Amino acid sequence: MTQPSNDETAAGGLAKTYSPAEIEPRRYAEWEKSGVFACDPKSSKQPYTIMMPPPNVTGSLHMGHALTFTVQDVLIRYWRMRGRDALWQPGTDHAGIATQMVVERRLAEQGVFLDRGGVPSGGNKTLIGRAKFLEEAWKWKAESGGTITNQLRRLGASPDWARERFTMDEGLSKAVRKVFVDLHAQGLIYRDKRLVNWDPKLQTAVSDLEVEQREIKGNLWHFRYPVEGEPGRFIVVATTRPETMLGDTGVAVHPDDVRFKDLVGKRAILPLVGRAIPIVADEYSDPEKGTGAVKMTPAHDFNDFAVGKRHGLAMINVLDKDAHITGDVPEKYRGLERYAARKAIVADMEAEGFLDKIEPHVHTVPHGDRSGVALEPWLTDQWFCDAATLAKPAIEAVEQGHTTFVPKHWENTYYEWMRNIQPWCISRQLWWGHRIPAWYGPDGHAFVAHDEAGAQALAKEKYGKDVALTQDNDVLDTWFSSALWPFSTLGWPEGTPELKRYYPGDVLVTGFDIIFFWVARMMMMGIHFGNPGKSLAERVPFKHVYIHALVRDERGQKMSKSKGNIIDPLDIIGKYGTDALRFTLCALAAQGRDIKLAPARVEGYRNFITKLWNAARYARMNGAVPVAGFDPAKVTLTVDKWLLGELAKTAGAVTAAIEAYKFNEAADAIYRFVWGTFCDWYLEFTKPLLQQGSETEKAEVRATTAYAIGQCLKLLHPLSPYVTEELWDTLGYRNGTTGLIAESWPALPGTLGDAAAQEEMNWVVDAISGIRALRAEMNVPQASRLTLLHRDAGKSARDRIKRHEGLIKTLARVETVAAEQGGATKGAATFVVADATLVLPLAGVIDAAAERKRIEKEVARLASDIDKIGRKLANADFVAKADPEAVEEQRIRLADAEATRKRLTASLALISEI
Repeated sequence: MTQPSNDETAAGGLAKTYSPAEIEPRRYAEWEKSGVFACDPKSSKQPYTIMMPPPNVTGSLHMGHALTFTVQDVLIRYWRMRGRDALWQPGTDHAGIATQMVVERRLAEQGVFLDRGGVPSGGNKTLIGRAKFLEEAWKWKAESGGTITNQLRRLGASPDWARERFTMDEGLSKAVRKVFVDLHAQGLIYRDKRLVNWDPKLQTAVSDLEVEQREIKGNLWHFRYPVEGEPGRFIVVATTRPETMLGDTGVAVHPDDVRFKDLVGKRAILPLVGRAIPIVADEYSDPEKGTGAVKMTPAHDFNDFAVGKRHGLAMINVLDKDAHITGDVPEKYRGLERYAARKAIVADMEAEGFLDKIEPHVHTVPHGDRSGVALEPWLTDQWFCDAATLAKPAIEAVEQGHTTFVPKHWENTYYEWMRNIQPWCISRQLWWGHRIPAWYGPDGHAFVAHDEAGAQALAKEKYGKDVALTQDNDVLDTWFSSALWPFSTLGWPEGTPELKRYYPGDVLVTGFDIIFFWVARMMMMGIHFGNPGKSLAERVPFKHVYIHALVRDERGQKMSKSKGNIIDPLDIIGKYGTDALRFTLCALAAQGRDIKLAPARVEGYRNFITKLWNAARYARMNGAVPVAGFDPAKVTLTVDKWLLGELAKTAGAVTAAIEAYKFNEAADAIYRFVWGTFCDWYLEFTKPLLQQGSETEKAEVRATTAYAIGQCLKLLHPLSPYVTEELWDTLGYRNGTTGLIAESWPALPGTLGDAAAQEEMNWVVDAISGIRALRAEMNVPQASRLTLLHRDAGKSARDRIKRHEGLIKTLARVETVAAEQGGATKGAATFVVADATLVLPLAGVIDAAAERKRIEKEVARLASDIDKIGRKLANADFVAKADPEAVEEQRIRLADAEATRKRLTASLALISEI
């Protein structure tokens, strides 16, 4: 074992530098082993619950994870210290499509493919069925499923790991089956033929969340459809997807479009096919868009499907699951891949005189975010959930304030989605996931039950005998099981003590992109199944929904592999430490504003961690150790009263900020106190007392210093847990076996300190800061020691100057301090501090000509910037179209530039006197 150096011994065992790589794993292991993360269902404490959004079991930590889990950990550590029985429920999601793709890729590398069609031809290959595939998937989950949870440990996350759940574990699977069966019995789950987003590569329906809209440079083909019974007359339609015309069953025009008034109710003849299709009037058609007439393909377009429903149009499917042409179409097109069919159809339309024109056209095309291929709206039999019925009480819960969104404006997004919600397609054509608990009889009738035995009993009732049943091959949408997370993880449908104690939860922390897909569905399912028979306030799954912003790169760009701008949180942790990353994310997490993250920002906050470490070493080396029974209300020194007053204000600010989910304000308050008030001012102010004060004064300063450090460690702990725990233990604050993580939150009265002391020491701070600012602005050489004069100073100001003359001289690099004599001093810089004007004579100290030239150049640059920014903000198009953050940033830049120009202009006037 390495012996500590003399320097470390003097510093109470603290090394010269903080070493995250050595300290973090050691401290985390201690926390986890101690059981301090665990909730206690038998506790008399008030519970506090956060449901961890379960990361994909396939996943690894990205910067979005780092933000959301840091924020949750800040809350859980804070409320744990506030004396609550805190449950942070951890777990992972089975991630249907993502996991199936990973396992399929692994198998394909071994020449093994799923026996469900679409198998590559040639070479040696093995086909496996569902059972073997699931065996491989569970094996992969056992091998790799712990990656993300281990990375969360590295981030310092402190959930109740002993309660970790997986969306496909037996308990949660039982809950999924019960919800499906119950909703089906209530008529809220049903099977229907409707359009879905179909992924022809993955061979499954996908949710809207898995759709990526890509801008494509394509064409707009204008086709001429003959009007039935009117030779030589055509109605021209425009389309971006010629291949779907084979399934057209109508043409829609706007009811007020005079160009087509006489055609409404007539029929057009579909070229190449010969089918007569009705011309209908519908407001969906936009007279200003395209030709004003829209071809209707209800089986292959969501908008057309809605129009088709309104007008009773036939729904003809002309694409199969591989996106190849199929069905009742001319023989020559059958079996063609969709884009080959497009080419052939355009050529034939042109050859037969039905192609009017082709225009270049940029439009968005939905793609599968995992497969990368264009999706097809496809008419197919699927299972659906009546989301509109479930949404009604979920809307009321937010309207009545039982669940509130932070920031509040996200409630509008929630309402917009919920008030216009469509049937939820809950079936997926995959093998990995919760298999739908429905079995089909010989006539195709579906029997929904908890298990096959239950289905057999239902079938026997219907048929009067035992029959062979076949289970539905589909699995449920991943979001279906995730929607049950707030209560299924607590043991539902059993009435467990945990369910009774920890439901509803206190807050859900998540990103805005899944308000629709997860938050809304948890609200619907939680209200429907959680705490039945109780008030709406007791049935909602959480009381608050904190929506955090995106983490972008330093230029505000969204991080992506294609841009090469991804910042890996594990790399950042390896370089700067977990505490620095966590503090940075909190410091930048202003409500409603995306985070622009640069490694340099993390480095800056790493310096803050270092500053705290060095301050602790300095304090210990100067004899500051925790004093049992220290009463902060009984200090006598003005500087100590001042510090403790500022500490109380900081504690109040951090507390209020965390409880209001203003994590940036919490970080800012503790940062300013530690770096500024404590390190830059208090430690400097008290050096003379430690060197020359009486023993009583020295003892009070040391005790106050140790007390302030201890309180700072508590306030900082939720944001930066590792360094605070290490200092708490090493500096001798620890009292017991569980450490800082289990300590009580500071409860400092607002009356702590002394108003007169606050006023006096803040005056000294302002005076020294003003002198330093003037020295910097006027480019006064660092070595120059100036004369400080005071003018029009009242008695209290003169007394302060006299009492703190030594500090002013040392910290502001001033040689002499005196009252100004003989009127205003020429060539001097002045500034006002409360009831005194302070004067710094600069004649002979600076090169006036050089400074005038430098400042004039800077003023000219600022004038140019002000002009450019002003013109940009005067541009109505910029203000209307630009991101609101970008506009606000320009306004801030303009205000800063104008303030700086005003200050420098005043400096020029001063220099002219020298």
